[in-house]
Amino acid sequence: MQQHWPSRLWIVRHGESAGNVAAEAANGASLARIDIAERDVDVPLSACGERQADAVGSWFAGLPADERPEIALVSPYLRARQTCDRIRSAGGLAHGAPAPVVDERLREKELGILDRLTRTGVEQLHPEQAEMRRRLGKFYHRPPCGESWCDVILRLRSALDTVSLHHSDKRILIVAHQVVVLCLRYLIEGMTEAEILAIDAAGDVANCSVTDYAFQASEGATGKLALVRYNFVAPVTEAGAPVTSEPDANVAAR
Repeated sequence: MQQHWPSRLWIVRHGESAGNVAAEAANGASLARIDIAERDVDVPLSACGERQADAVGSWFAGLPADERPEIALVSPYLRARQTCDRIRSAGGLAHGAPAPVVDERLREKELGILDRLTRTGVEQLHPEQAEMRRRLGKFYHRPPCGESWCDVILRLRSALDTVSLHHSDKRILIVAHQVVVLCLRYLIEGMTEAEILAIDAAGDVANCSVTDYAFQASEGATGKLALVRYNFVAPVTEAGAPVTSEPDANVAAR
């Protein structure tokens, strides 16, 4: 059998960001716009997000030395890079692991003209887009200058091909965003639109939660990745850090 998958794959959502906090406040006040100055790519972790990242880094560091991630791939967005850097600083990567690799294909879903708008804002300022999203569903709706879930999935197919080509049989850590976690589940597990949207509707992916896959050699000619756990928050709770699952600053995507 020729193995094309990593031996282990962890997917971690970034820690709570300043954008998460601002989005939560805007939604709570039924505001149209989210009050944050930076570009979405430049939004940093909050103090709580730093604690969460340190906690999950310590959890990885507590694994046996030969079970920690050997390769880290990370979204270019600051909050994801800061999370990955704190995991590394806590000793969460294998000894001798190279610096994390930034991969633009792991970036957040792009919202185009709906960027920084709450659901209320989309309804008020772009009612035609709100209606189109209701008609098409979030999986296929692409806002002007933005992306649909299918667009994210397309670039993630390419990212998984790169993992297969260059990192098969390695232990891989991906640090990215809520929609990336969900779309990777869709791809790895061969889900339907209805199946992944049901998981999404059941609850948000928590900040610094761990989604974990292990390689199973017995499944097919090339084996498969089998889900070990999803949205695992014990590393955060055991360290005494708050568990959060606020929407990102581009909350209209949800």
